[in-house]
Amino acid sequence: MADKRDYYEVLGVDRNASADEIKKAYRKKAIQYHPDKNPGDKEAEEKFKEAAEAYDVLSDPQKKARYDQFGHAGMNGAGGFSAGGFSMEDIFSHFGDIFGGSFGGGFSDFFGGGFGGGSRSGGRRVQRGSDIRIKVKLNLQDVVHGVEKTVKINKFVTCPDCGGKGAKNESDIKTCDHCHGTGMITKIAQTILGQMQTSSPCPYCGGEGKKIINPCKKCSGSGLVKSAEEITFKIPAGVQSGMTLTVQGKGNAARQGGVPGNLLVVIEEEEDNILQRDGNDLIYTLYLSVVDAIIGCTAEIPGVDGKLKIKIEPGTQPGKMLRLRGKGVPDVNGYGTGDLLIYVQVWMPKKLDKKEKELLEQLRESKNFVPDPDNDDKNFFERMKKMFS
Repeated sequence: MADKRDYYEVLGVDRNASADEIKKAYRKKAIQYHPDKNPGDKEAEEKFKEAAEAYDVLSDPQKKARYDQFGHAGMNGAGGFSAGGFSMEDIFSHFGDIFGGSFGGGFSDFFGGGFGGGSRSGGRRVQRGSDIRIKVKLNLQDVVHGVEKTVKINKFVTCPDCGGKGAKNESDIKTCDHCHGTGMITKIAQTILGQMQTSSPCPYCGGEGKKIINPCKKCSGSGLVKSAEEITFKIPAGVQSGMTLTVQGKGNAARQGGVPGNLLVVIEEEEDNILQRDGNDLIYTLYLSVVDAIIGCTAEIPGVDGKLKIKIEPGTQPGKMLRLRGKGVPDVNGYGTGDLLIYVQVWMPKKLDKKEKELLEQLRESKNFVPDPDNDDKNFFERMKKMFS
C-alpha cells in the first residue's frame, strides 16, 4: 500500500476534478501508454494498468468518496482492484463497457474518433488552494469509539480588503492581452499521429486571464492573507496509524476565488499501556497464580470501557488463549468488530518460605501433580500455532 502512487497524481488531475475531467485525463493516459503504441514496453504496460486502476476508483462515486477520506487503506474490501494482480486481458474486460467491448473499433469511439485534432473547452483555468497536512494523536478510546477533534491552524484565507481579487478597484484589473482572458494558450503541432492541439496555462498571467495594475496593499495582489482558524472534524472508529483523512475545502484558500485545498489529517495512534492492538483485535496478557490456575477462579481484566470478568476453568494451562468476541476495535470499513484475546500466563513464585516448601513437598508425589502430556488437550506446539493463527 505504501508504494502506490496517489490516484489523482496517476491521472494528473486535482481532487476537485469533475467526472468528465477524470474521464478525459484517463483517455490521455490510455492513449499515451496503450500497448499498441508501446509494443514490448513493460514500463508503459504497467503505467497503462496503473491508470486503469486509478480510473476504476475515481470514476465510481462510492469508491472515490472512500478513497478521498481514507486513501489506499480505504480500498481494502471496497471492490477496487490492484493493477499488479491483473493481466492486460483483465483490464480490457473490466473496461469493456467504456471502450465499447474491445480496443478494435470501440477504442477509437471512446477517444472521440481518432488521435488527430480535438478541442479543449475554453475558459479561464480555475485556481486551487494547496492542501494542509497535520498529524492528530489518538488514544485507544478515540480509536474504538471515534472522536470529534478541533484544531487551530494558520492558513491562507481570502483577503478581507479586496475580497480575494488582488485589487480593491475593478479598474485596476485588466484582461490579459496574450490569452484574452481565457488563461490558456493553445498551440497546434504536427506529429506522426496527425495534428495535435495542446493547451497550457498562459505564462504572462499565470493562467488567471487577468493582470493586476494596482495591487491591494494588504495582500500585495495575491488575494490571500494568513489567518488562524479553528476547524472541527469527526474521526471514525477503527482508524489506524498512517491513515490520512480528508476534510474537504479546509486547506488554503485559492487565488482569484478559486477552489480551496483540503485539510489532510494523518492519524498517529498512541500505544496503550495495557491493551495491545493487532489489527482489529486487542490483546491482554493475564497472569494467574499457580493456585488460581489449578482450582479455577473468576478473573477481572481491563476492557476499553471498563473492567470485564471472565471465568477461569480449573486446570487452565499456561499459554491458553481466551476470546471475548466483539470486545475489540470496530472495522473502519464497517465489517464488524474485532475480539479481545486473553493470553494466560501462570506466575511461578521465585521464593518460598519453609511452610510453603513443606506443603509443596507433600504434593510432589501426588498423581494429579505428575505431568501427563498424553492426556493434555493440546501440546505446547499446537497451542502456539493456535495462538498465532
